[in-house]
Amino acid sequence: MRSVRWAVAATAAAAFTAGGAALAAVPAQAASRTALPHSRPAWATASALSGKTAGSSRLGFRVYLGWRSDPSSLIQAVTTPGSSQYHHYLTPAQFRAQFAPSAADVSSVTQWLKSSGFSVNYTPANNLYVSAQGTVAQVNAAFNTTIGNYSTHGMSLRAPETTPSVPSSLPNVSVVGLDDSAALVHTNQASATPGASPSPGFKNAPQCGSYWGQYDTSNLQEPTPLVTSNKTITSPSAVTLPNYPNGSSTATNFSPCGYTPSQLRSAYGLTNSNTGAGQTVAIIDAYASPTIVSDANTYFAKHNVATSGGGTLIPQLSSANFTQEVAPGTYNVPQNPKQDPQGWYGEETLDIEAVHSMAPAAHIVFVGAPNNYQDLDAALNHVVDKHLASMVSNSYGWSGESLPPGFITPVENILQEAAATGIGVYFSSGDSGDETGGVAGATPSADWPASSPYVTAVGGTSLAVDSSGSRTGEWGWETGRATLNGASMSWNAAHYQYGSGGGVSRLFGQPSYQAGVVPASMSQYYGGSAMRVVPDVAALGDPTTGMLVGQTQSFPDGTYYSEYRIGGTSLASPLFTGMMADVQAQAGTDIGFANPLVYAHASAFRDILPSPADLALVRSDYVNSVDASKGYAATARLIGDDAPLTIHVGTGYDDVTGVGSPNGQSWIGALGG
Repeated sequence: MRSVRWAVAATAAAAFTAGGAALAAVPAQAASRTALPHSRPAWATASALSGKTAGSSRLGFRVYLGWRSDPSSLIQAVTTPGSSQYHHYLTPAQFRAQFAPSAADVSSVTQWLKSSGFSVNYTPANNLYVSAQGTVAQVNAAFNTTIGNYSTHGMSLRAPETTPSVPSSLPNVSVVGLDDSAALVHTNQASATPGASPSPGFKNAPQCGSYWGQYDTSNLQEPTPLVTSNKTITSPSAVTLPNYPNGSSTATNFSPCGYTPSQLRSAYGLTNSNTGAGQTVAIIDAYASPTIVSDANTYFAKHNVATSGGGTLIPQLSSANFTQEVAPGTYNVPQNPKQDPQGWYGEETLDIEAVHSMAPAAHIVFVGAPNNYQDLDAALNHVVDKHLASMVSNSYGWSGESLPPGFITPVENILQEAAATGIGVYFSSGDSGDETGGVAGATPSADWPASSPYVTAVGGTSLAVDSSGSRTGEWGWETGRATLNGASMSWNAAHYQYGSGGGVSRLFGQPSYQAGVVPASMSQYYGGSAMRVVPDVAALGDPTTGMLVGQTQSFPDGTYYSEYRIGGTSLASPLFTGMMADVQAQAGTDIGFANPLVYAHASAFRDILPSPADLALVRSDYVNSVDASKGYAATARLIGDDAPLTIHVGTGYDDVTGVGSPNGQSWIGALGG
């Protein structure tokens, strides 16, 4: 098979060396200094500049050194089925000995930082970076630039006004943290209703069923006012909602309230023997929920899965099966007010409850970065270099691939170490389809890090589970949302709302494992060479058919545990990772980077096909997200509304669901046999 190729986007020419090694430095005009090209974000434009950052402000940053040589050939050999070196992974110590930056290079960077007045905080065992802190004035002087404030993306973000540079005596380096690009990270979590956040509280409104199709829309039982786009109906119990689309004979049902662990395990064909025993799964998020253990244990006490012989399948979380820690060497940066820690508590809750549902005997290691700015990469490096787990679920990402290469390359280096040392890294593929919003003429884009060739990108599906727990339908998640016209009792036109992220990378060439599986019409969408396409696989992501989770939330009447439905590829990633822990337990060996194995067994996956025409559910949501005091609203959610996008569900591999979703025991046997 051909070796993994890395292509270079025109917008980031010369940003990457082959295999994703360290960002190459280019000599500046001044012979004594070396510029760090592509280190300024695209959003740092002159028109967005709002002023200078105060020189007394403090910031933290990391100077990345990159690997001594390119590990991509080794990675291909140890991850490709049929290779003589298949699964002969390096230990972290062996990887460091062969690829880590030298102690002399680390020392030269450290000495320069200290001589520039910075405090040096931490260098990991793999010598990949040196973490430092200092004032903006010190940064301006050391990097020969000026840090300014920019008004962009609804926030005030910091970035260099000119290209930073370093002394030419230093080794080739890149720097992460001089700008606030990482503030644009988002959790790939489609919340229970647009604008609602798990903290403060959210509750499901009545009219949802415990399974797909339990309730139709012929009679509304909720007595509170029904708020529509143009009228409030004060006696909704006498109303019959129209089917979607208007005049259609297609029966319209209310959405499920959220599937429980037993329903999800049954739908994906897991048995009592599929527990992930002996496996360790890491989950990386920002921050850490103070109530996670009590919330998860309350949840699983209510929704346990009994074995055929009695007893419990899903144990309580304890020190025996759950570890929560914050990576060392990270630093606190004042958070942007639009990205508060409480917004990540629901993410952690969802991730842990999803993994524990699908792999109840696996050990979970939760690593929470102390902020959602520069530290998610350090948290990933912490897990990988210390080999804290054999698989990692990440439910966050950036919209598109427009981050500076100086930010992307260091994470690619970490992902290379993961692949070389037998760690599988899973990322949610995104919740905004192809990032066009369904707008004609908009530029489509895959999301990163999902687009990395060293990542298993997990897309989302809409899932139908019947009263017996059987999977009766699964379609690509792309939602069209229609509001109700109360005057005419008809549905307004549906508009694209959200869906499984996917598309073609502009940065990374087609990896060998996708050759012959991904159609050229997708991989060569932009013309020229074949490129990396995402996602690779899929699992439940649609929040209209999502998972029921339990979390302590803040409500008008107090703070207490409650349950609600949620989705997004934030759900798909931990569900799939948990099921891969079951596969690995059966295999009896670390699978590591799974993509070559996945594509070699693409036929073992359930091929996700387009949904039936006009298939829709109706969702009922409280107007104020928590109770009936302001009434509720009903919206129709069209399943599989990918028509306005450049990505579409189809037979075989597609750029909404990849090769498909897990398909029961035959799937586990094919990958874990």
